[in-house]
Amino acid sequence: MLNAYRTFSRTGEKEIVIKRSRFIGYGAPVESEEEAIAFIAEIRKKHAQASHNCFAYMIGERDQIQRFSDDGEPSGTAGKPILEVLKNQGLQNIAVVVTRYFGGTMLGAGGLVRAYTDGAVAASEAAEPVDQVLHRLVRVKVDYTWLGKLENELRLRETLLDETLYADLVTLQCLPREDDHEAFAAWMTDLTQGQGEIEIGDPRYVPHDVISD
Repeated sequence: MLNAYRTFSRTGEKEIVIKRSRFIGYGAPVESEEEAIAFIAEIRKKHAQASHNCFAYMIGERDQIQRFSDDGEPSGTAGKPILEVLKNQGLQNIAVVVTRYFGGTMLGAGGLVRAYTDGAVAASEAAEPVDQVLHRLVRVKVDYTWLGKLENELRLRETLLDETLYADLVTLQCLPREDDHEAFAAWMTDLTQGQGEIEIGDPRYVPHDVISD
């Protein structure tokens, strides 16, 4: 599993108009090629009367699956420019469709490349990129007398917390980053003077806002 990757946080759409042609960019996070194909089919059905529904998608930890289509536009003027936007933005596990309704003015090859590039950028903006960062669930079970101290220390360390479970003992479900979880568990053991029951759970991705350069 990757320690982090950038993808879309949601499905989004945004329309731009270039020389009277409407370009509607759609972006969605996808986990498999089947999901990408289903998303593209949904947009094609929605815009069955459109001049073109061009697309690109990339899937896999190493972008193993990459597909694109010009959908009738001149070769290299639509699908490939969309794919290049996804690559340049460092996005993974995503699909983008740019729908075009022809407005009567020919754009030429260069104009089409720019238009589909802009459409893909619009789709990306609408789908709101997010960084998925790998964390590890670490359960810390302690007596209630430890609760206030641990909560304060976790705030100071800026550790993410999942649900806190209250029973005979209280269980803090912590989410340190994957590459820090072993040191975190050792820190918790020291902090509770060995009285805490520490259980290492499964890794999970947690969304983080993209920090602009």
